[in-house]
Parts: sequence; C-alpha cells; structure tokens
Amino acid sequence: MTTLPDSARGAMPDPSEVVSSTLLERLKSLHPQSIDLSLGRIERLLDRLGNPQDKLPPVVHIAGTNGKGSTLAFVRAISEALSKQVHVYTSPHLVDFHERIVLAGPGGASPISEERLVDCLERTEAANGGALITLFEITTAAAFLAFSEAPADLLLLETGLGGRLDATNVVKKPALTIITPIAIDHVSFLGDTLPKIAAEKAGILKPEVPCIVGRQEPEALEVIEARAAEVGAPLHVAGRDFDAHEQQARLIFQTASRLLDLPLPRLAGRHQIDNAGVAIAAASVVFGDTLAQQAIEAGVTNAYWPARLERLSVGTLHAYASEGTEIWLDGGHNEAGGQAVADTLAALDERVPRPVHVIWGMMDTKDAHRFIAPFNGLAERIYTVPIPGEANAFDAAELAEVAKSAGFDAVPAHSVQEALRRSASGEEPVRVLLCGSLYLAGHVLRLHSGR
Repeated sequence: MTTLPDSARGAMPDPSEVVSSTLLERLKSLHPQSIDLSLGRIERLLDRLGNPQDKLPPVVHIAGTNGKGSTLAFVRAISEALSKQVHVYTSPHLVDFHERIVLAGPGGASPISEERLVDCLERTEAANGGALITLFEITTAAAFLAFSEAPADLLLLETGLGGRLDATNVVKKPALTIITPIAIDHVSFLGDTLPKIAAEKAGILKPEVPCIVGRQEPEALEVIEARAAEVGAPLHVAGRDFDAHEQQARLIFQTASRLLDLPLPRLAGRHQIDNAGVAIAAASVVFGDTLAQQAIEAGVTNAYWPARLERLSVGTLHAYASEGTEIWLDGGHNEAGGQAVADTLAALDERVPRPVHVIWGMMDTKDAHRFIAPFNGLAERIYTVPIPGEANAFDAAELAEVAKSAGFDAVPAHSVQEALRRSASGEEPVRVLLCGSLYLAGHVLRLHSGR
C-alpha cells in the first residue's frame, strides 16, 4: 500500500462553482417532484424567453435507454474531426453541473463557464417568475438560451428521460433524430414493458426528419416503425440499412453502397461497436458526401465518454489498492448495462486473467437483482457501498443481501475507500470494477481527482 496523498484526505470545494450551486439549489424548490414529465411548463417558460429553442443550430436529438452518451461522443468526435463547431447537452452530470452544457468556441468546445451559467440561470429564473417547474425543465431552458446565443454548426441534444414528454422535445424540426437500444428502465415513468417504453422514446420522431435506430428487440422496433409511419419519419435501422461488427480486431461498417474498414473504438466493449455504427450512420446523414473516412477514423479513435467502462489512470484511488490493481469504472444501472459490462470484462478475463472484484452501489429505484445477475461466474467477490448524498440509494447492507441472494460472496463496506482497502487484502493484484450508478460514478471521479 502506498502513502495517501494530501488530496485523498479532503479537499475544499471549487469556489468558482459556489454561486451556480446555490442558485441550482434554489431552483430545486420550484417543484416538489424531481421528475414530472410534461411539455407545458417549459413551453410557457421558453415563450417568455423569446423561444430560444427556435434559434438553435441544426439539432441531432438523441433518445434511448443505453448508449446515448457514447453515441453522442462518437458523433461529436466525428463532427469535430471535420472542423465543425459543436454544442452538447447531456444529463446527468458526473462531477460538475457545468458538464451538461458544452459550448462550441474558437478554441474548441468546453463546459459552460460559471459566469455564463449563472447569467443564463438568473435570466431564466426571472422569466419563470416563481411558477411551478422542475429543475431539469428550467435548466434545459437555460441551456437553450446559452446555445441560441453562441454560434455553432451543430447541437447534439440528449433527452433526459423518455422522449415524448421530455423537456428537450420542444425542438420542432431537428436535422436528425437517433434512438439507441431500448431496455427496461425508469418503469414508474415510462411503463413496465418494452413496447410502452419504446412508445415514449419514439415520441422524438418528427415528420420528414430521418431517424437512425440502433439495434432493438423486435417488439421495440415494431413500435418505432409504427410511429415513424404515422408521422412520416424515414428510418435507417441497424441490422437492416447499415451494420457494424468486429472482424479481425477491426470495426467494419457497411451499408448497401459503402464498406468501411476502421480501427476499433477507443471506448471499451462490444456494445461500443454498435454505438459507433449508429454514430457513423448518423454522421453520414448529417454531412453526406463531405464525410471522409479519415474523419470517421479520427472520431472512432478519439471519442471519450467518462465512466463508460473507463480504466482509471493512477491517481488518488490507487492509493487504497494493492500495487498493480486495475480499477475500472462504469455508470450503467440497468440489466442491459450490466450485461454489456459483464460481457466485456469476461472477454478481458479470457485474454488477461485476474480475480474480479466488484464495488457496487445503486439507487433503490433500479432493479438490483437484474443488474448484478450477469456477473455470476465472473465476480469473485462483491463489496457493496452507499452513494453519499443520495437519499434514494440502497443501504450497503441491504444491497449485500441482494447480492448474496443471487449467489455472490458479498460484503458491505462504509465507503469506496474501505471497499478498495478490503479488496487489496489478498496477495495478488485484482481487477476492480466500480459500478451500478452514474451517481456513484460521479462520486468516484470526485474522489479520484482529490475533490
């Protein structure tokens, strides 16, 4: 074990974010529910702001259950390889709220500055006049305000939840929509079956606006196709109109008229090949004949999306682990996400065998049994941890019982640091996966950076 750096013993919050944090806390009080899907409230607010959603650069609107962020990252990287200026809107953030709003600029895109964020939030708060509105709605309105006032070639717009009634679904005529793979998630808001959830996601389809559809279960694709026919949205469907697969350690992308032999994605996992394929298909529609293979290669190999099966470089958290231990981080939180990560780790274990220890924290609104089941036969031990600051997170002891009932050797720990120390008690280095929630992932990234 190494000596803990000073940064691991506690760090002061960044003073540059105090004003926006205080303002965001105040905005939370405008609605007693954190989630209340509707378009009426944000449409009213946007109208008072002069409808900035109608003054945006061309929009690529992205919905789906899994792979939205990674697909967006690939599209962004391809676009920037073409020297395009790109705005980005994503949620939730991992470490700082500023991550959600990325503004294009002469020196490249970067998270919105504190000064600009506070200005947009204050103007939006004033226009709202204290009316009932959720935090996501009012901050989405503020983001539209920021995007409308900064020039760019493209806005990559990720839905927060669902699609049909998501606050981002006020853009009347995007350039393109994307629906990534749909799985069971957020059942209390979107429905408890794939067709019900698919119907909500398909709510982003617009007349005459093409949509790239990632690989879907047949019952989900049927719903998407029916909605597309109803509104007149042309579809480009994975496995039918385009395909992406791995062949001899290369990414092969194919349509009826084009065959590309590309490097494997920078992002780890078989599922990222599918995500990259969706992004290439999307970029092909947006940029047409100007999309050179060189830009696609650059995008595939340069795309970065944190906490998506990310191997953490040596830093603060490694001080709690034995020498040579690998630490991996993933924010997946549903059955499909758990399966994708488990499959990738299993493939890695075949090439470079090591004991796999899972440090697991999860929100109690998620199906913990279904998430952890794919790790059976792979994880040697599971350490369950709380997620600091999240009232709806599983208690570590309760989560450990879930793991034990599924046949795992599970031990509750008070913190990520304690779990890492316990994992390091053996004689050989291990492969540690921290997983189960984007909120846990954000906490881990704060710890790792010494914050």
